[in-house]
Amino acid sequence: MRDFRTLKFLALFKSVFIKTGIDYEAMQTILRIKLTMDERRVPTIFNDARKKKDGNQFLKSLWIYGLYGLMLIPFIVLGDNYIFQMSIVFGVTMFILTMTMISDFSSVLLDVRDKNILQTKPISGKTISAAKTVHIMIYMFFITGAFVTIPLVVGLFKHGVFFMLIFLAELFLVMLFVVVLTSLLYLFVLRFFDGERLRDIINYVQILLSVGVIVGYQILIRSFEIADLNVTYTFSWWHVWMPPIWFGAPFELLLAHNVAIHILIFTILAICVPLVAMYGYARLIPSFERNLEKLMNDTKKRKQKRNWLDEAWARIVCQSKEDSIFFRFAALMMKQEREFKLKVYPALGMAVVFPFIFIVSELRERTLEEISGGTMFLFIYFCNLMIPNIVHMLQFSGNYQGGWLFKAAPIQQVSSAYSGALKAFLVKLYLPVFILLSFVFTWLFTIRILPDLLAVLLAAIIQTLITYKFMNNGVYPFSQSFEFAQDAGAMKMLLLGLVTGGFVVAHVVANLFDYGIYVYIALLIGGVFIGWRMTFPKKQRARNPGM
Repeated sequence: MRDFRTLKFLALFKSVFIKTGIDYEAMQTILRIKLTMDERRVPTIFNDARKKKDGNQFLKSLWIYGLYGLMLIPFIVLGDNYIFQMSIVFGVTMFILTMTMISDFSSVLLDVRDKNILQTKPISGKTISAAKTVHIMIYMFFITGAFVTIPLVVGLFKHGVFFMLIFLAELFLVMLFVVVLTSLLYLFVLRFFDGERLRDIINYVQILLSVGVIVGYQILIRSFEIADLNVTYTFSWWHVWMPPIWFGAPFELLLAHNVAIHILIFTILAICVPLVAMYGYARLIPSFERNLEKLMNDTKKRKQKRNWLDEAWARIVCQSKEDSIFFRFAALMMKQEREFKLKVYPALGMAVVFPFIFIVSELRERTLEEISGGTMFLFIYFCNLMIPNIVHMLQFSGNYQGGWLFKAAPIQQVSSAYSGALKAFLVKLYLPVFILLSFVFTWLFTIRILPDLLAVLLAAIIQTLITYKFMNNGVYPFSQSFEFAQDAGAMKMLLLGLVTGGFVVAHVVANLFDYGIYVYIALLIGGVFIGWRMTFPKKQRARNPGM
């Protein structure tokens, strides 16, 4: 079996693990197997047409984190206001790590599939849980390294070696803080809920945490006053609840020699909270593993009631029986598929939050009356930014093994499968968010924007069709493993996101002319009808797409 360099590095801390009561040899063996499994793609009979990719695809995708990390460079090189600059740097870093922890590694932390094997062996629960945590920390280390390596080198040349050493120490504490805090949150949920309700609650906590991180980052920025490009910081008591400010304080203390009492408090919190949290988590590991067994309990399947609203929508938007069947199937999957909701619902939350974040920011400079007469209603296009990610995710399911039913079923028109699924996405996910924002925006900007809102909705439908044409690999909806969700090219997803920008530009140009918005709406309506007929032609012989 392969000898991983990460395990060689981990061996340097062997004595620390042993002193905490962990069986290091057993933990190392578990980690070696987990890392080996990470390098292998699970073969499936439904993907024989797809070329198998060798190696750990997660590690090969780290370049995109390096690209994101470039945004930190301006905050490191511009000025010496460390409490502001490094609070923003650590705010962005914690956002990236928390979102990654929630979306990619929560399933590792809550995994119970290996318990039937490991619990029959003389291995303590503490060792098993430690292996899980270290496994996650290894990948968090790679993500953090990819994200901050370039900014770290820039900081070394700009501020010196001492800055780099503080940065490295704080990055370790941030990783520890994110992993342990997420674990403790799951422990709290596991302790008070069980059965099917437990699985639902965990899903909702993950979604709310994702949205909360976004809102928290915006609150962090508003902790500082920016006037004439000069940033000032005034301490308020509630700043003690803002972890990024904790981690910015040691730079202010050690490099700017600011010994104000609040800087000292933040520095102590930055050092002590992650370490105390780790100590508390270590003591609670047996309880965590005990409560984790609730996820193994069989629970009765809740009887599904016929959803009259879905059936009503199906009659309205679907033109054939097959189209209607796939509409109801996709609507049910979106409601029940927990992993799908975890991947998709945070994007819905961001679509609701982001437009108001920009409007609230503008209210600091202008009155509501001044804003209502402008074009800030175009921020509703943030709704459309979620389309590429969600349409891509329609291919995947945690129960993808059932995809063989598509091959066995006498489907007359293959196009009905995705036609129904896309309609379900627009009706069940996109439309509720859009309607909510439309009500608020109509109150803010008056009914004069109703034609503009119609244009945004039509643009969303066209963008959905464009995304489908670019992202679909000839598969049925919900027939692929989430293991392949990372295979979508990051550049392709970025380009599809820029399509939204194209519609915004077209919208702005249309508003420059009298009645231009109505001409634009007419063009969009034509685009929707022509685009849908070309994408999903009615006459099509059944075939078996790659599964």
